[in-house]
Amino acid sequence: MAAPSITLERILGALPVTARAQPTKLSADSKGQRIAYPSGKSIFVRSIDDPSDCKEYTGHTASTTVARFAPNGFKVASGDATGMLKIWEPESIDTTRGDYGIISGRLNDIAWDGDSQRIAVVGDGRGKFGKFITADSGNSVGEIMGHSEAVNAVAMKPQRPFRAATVGDDGQLVFYHGAPYKYLSKSSNHKGYVYDTAYSPDGSILVSVGSDKVIRLYDGKTGEPTREFGEGEHTGTILAVSWSQDGKKFVTASADQTVKLWDVEAGTVLQSWRFGGEGVSIPDQQLGVVFPHGRTDGLIISVNLQGHLSYLVEGKPDPIKVVYGHGKSITALSAGSDGKGSDLWSGGIDGSVCHWDVKSGLATQVDGQGHTNHVAQIANISGKAITTAWDDTVKIIDESAKTFLGTTIQLPAQPKGVGAAGDLFYVATQSGVAVYSGDNLVNEQPLNYTPGAIAVSGSFVAIGADQNSVRIYEADPSGKLSEVKALSNPSGAITALAFSKDGSHLAAGNSIGKIYVYKSDTSELVADRWSAHTARVTAIAWDDSGKYAASGSLDTNVFVWCLEKKFHGKRIKVPNAHKEGVTGIAWVEGGKVASAGLNAAIKIWNVQNLP
Repeated sequence: MAAPSITLERILGALPVTARAQPTKLSADSKGQRIAYPSGKSIFVRSIDDPSDCKEYTGHTASTTVARFAPNGFKVASGDATGMLKIWEPESIDTTRGDYGIISGRLNDIAWDGDSQRIAVVGDGRGKFGKFITADSGNSVGEIMGHSEAVNAVAMKPQRPFRAATVGDDGQLVFYHGAPYKYLSKSSNHKGYVYDTAYSPDGSILVSVGSDKVIRLYDGKTGEPTREFGEGEHTGTILAVSWSQDGKKFVTASADQTVKLWDVEAGTVLQSWRFGGEGVSIPDQQLGVVFPHGRTDGLIISVNLQGHLSYLVEGKPDPIKVVYGHGKSITALSAGSDGKGSDLWSGGIDGSVCHWDVKSGLATQVDGQGHTNHVAQIANISGKAITTAWDDTVKIIDESAKTFLGTTIQLPAQPKGVGAAGDLFYVATQSGVAVYSGDNLVNEQPLNYTPGAIAVSGSFVAIGADQNSVRIYEADPSGKLSEVKALSNPSGAITALAFSKDGSHLAAGNSIGKIYVYKSDTSELVADRWSAHTARVTAIAWDDSGKYAASGSLDTNVFVWCLEKKFHGKRIKVPNAHKEGVTGIAWVEGGKVASAGLNAAIKIWNVQNLP
């Protein structure tokens, strides 16, 4: 018999990292097939046409800030908040080819020369704002000069004679000639911060944009200012600019919630897309934009403050596609209530809730008034997803409509988790258990301990209790709880609970990484060797058969366990499944495991040849 195995099938990627009034750099490869961007401590490389085709580079140890494809498409350079630059290849994404310390501070932008051999790296260091280096060895080929404040962007002329330009918070555009790159001149035409600069594909024109909302053009060879236009078009800071492949147009993204396509020769707007309606909508501020070359459809991709990627095409007033997901850590994951495993529901640390179609790998943001804080747990039953969050509320989602129903249930205290069975759902809070039928409170039961976790099966409610124990309660039809028994868990406080689908077994994970399995009817301890995690168990899920369970932990690992006694000591391990930790586990169609983590991504794992 073949050995059991677990392999990565696909990554449902995180969204780009964003911050208000700060540009988000998007990069497309030269063929217009892939897009790369920073998120958390990772860089995600995604297919433009199929965003569920995604890879994750995890070589950084600090928050990532920028990623840029080399013009030849074979390499990516990425930077982080500590000034480290990494060079790697998307085709062998687990290997770092170059690892260079550039400055002692945040890297804001990277540019490659036309030969894919030299790189300019800029940011905000202590008195140093970046340098020019060779990609293969990291040797210096020039210093960033002429700035007195943080440098926000850099552009390199694609052809010889090589030129480069940097722009920064000091309002300066500094021009360099190379290689090696030396300071040539600077321009102070902008008033206020300058956020982005870019060379036209033929190198003849340089453009810069910033907080003065004016577009300025320069001679690509000499750096001399030539034209300015666009005054009064954008009403907010322009944060990003990107050229079309033919060099006749470029596109700008602004904090005024618009993306504008410009005719360069005429200096006029060809088309403007506005997001978030006519009123002020801060989440719809546009922070980054890329005009992928190598495509025939004229596609433009912009990113808003929420990290959503909008696909725009000239002549069409609305986006042809929007890529949703999580830009910040995922804190809860569950499978849809129909039991087919074709849907996933996820909640984030920022209160966002998404629905995922497992087959397509695409997310939909749940409509309506959502949560404003950390989603603690999601329970699915009878076509509804019940979410509870640290804004001390419970909300109910109609699964088919993917919409929050109107009612918000205010909780008496901060919730730890939620479980559901029949017509009732049970919310464990700091002070006790609140039981609801629909949006009606039917019972509130104070407890003399603070619950650590909750799971529900039929009329039985299991709660992680004090003294490392699990308390089992039976609920009557009105939701009143009566304690039936207490199960001891000798090694740590209970942090995760899960009943098998038929309710016959209860798995209890604890704060030091051990999982104990009990028979529900007799309380007999049937497995105590599920002890491979080295940190808090955050999630446990049983498969449909009840023979196998999967678990995730803050130790970054996922394990699949077998209930049959002779296989207790065996397990299948996914090391480093999610950078920073695993926070959610669910089984999906085809006997696969889905995991979610603090890296804001969901991963689907193929599990084969289980004993």
